[in-house]
Amino acid sequence: MKCAFCELPEIKERTIISLEHAFAFPTNIPIVPGHVLVCPKRCVATVEELKADEIVDVFDILFRMKKAMHKTFGAEGYNYAWNEGKLAGQSVPHFQMHILPRKEGDTGITQYEPREFLYRPGSREPSPERELKSIADLIRQNL
Repeated sequence: MKCAFCELPEIKERTIISLEHAFAFPTNIPIVPGHVLVCPKRCVATVEELKADEIVDVFDILFRMKKAMHKTFGAEGYNYAWNEGKLAGQSVPHFQMHILPRKEGDTGITQYEPREFLYRPGSREPSPERELKSIADLIRQNL
């Protein structure tokens, strides 16, 4: 199987919404009830591979899902995320925007601290301003 999102019939069966260039469906391993993935219909792995019309449809669905999740789950907040590359946790090589409706009393993962969730657990000192400016300069040179 090349891509589960493109080939598994159960993905098609649980599709919530489908536009010309994107679709959304509940993930099979949700963090909270209502955890949905939004994908382009064309199988690409990274955000920079998306065409403009695909980006428009992905975000159109995101906005529609936000309203529906508010009505359905009483969502008071949302997490949006995508992982790119195996080292970042991408297990299916098809771009996928995660949308998680969040509210008081969530039964799934309820703590969200980016440093614990993504990297460098525990508290640490802020980086010196000169270091941050140096990094900004280096990145600017490569734009």
